[in-house]
Amino acid sequence: MNTTETTPLRAVALVCTLSPSPARSSSQLLAEQTMEALSEHGVTGTVIRVVDHDVRTGVATDLGDGDAWPEIRNTILESDILVLATPIWLGHPASVTQRVLERLNAEMGETDDEGRMLTYGKAAAVCVVGNEDGAHKVSADLFQGLNDVGFSLAPNAVTYWVGEAMHKTDYQDLDETPKATADATAALAANTAHLARRLKSAPYPPAS
Repeated sequence: MNTTETTPLRAVALVCTLSPSPARSSSQLLAEQTMEALSEHGVTGTVIRVVDHDVRTGVATDLGDGDAWPEIRNTILESDILVLATPIWLGHPASVTQRVLERLNAEMGETDDEGRMLTYGKAAAVCVVGNEDGAHKVSADLFQGLNDVGFSLAPNAVTYWVGEAMHKTDYQDLDETPKATADATAALAANTAHLARRLKSAPYPPAS
């Protein structure tokens, strides 16, 4: 195995549930399972439940007056992988997820000495949970947003679970993880870690 396959990596998972801690959260559970899968590929990191922090509404890197985003942003910039976990509400990503993307929008104005966004060279992946169909639509929205603000996405960079329409079962209440979801989580972890290592060893070219 060459050295790029063993380079240590850092990841941060931002859980965008609407429920503050200590409430149980299916989004948190799937994010934690994803981090566990990433750990099998030499990735360490942390899980942050965004709603537990005072992340202000806006599109700046720092909105002052106790805004918690600058500290979360520093964690993202110190990481190689960003995992964004969201529930589906009314067919869309949760409002907390949208707030995170809006804050990440500020990265378009932050560049290194060669004109690249500071998020260039970082991989991203997505976790989605819900009780009805919509995981593909939600992941498509998040893929586009994350790509716009500089993140790269590997093949199959999403894991999800959705229950039957009109039912009230939560992912966290299942007796065991469905094989399809477990397989998707494993593929996400393998492909995202692989991409993050390649980006770390071979940065994108300078902006023209």
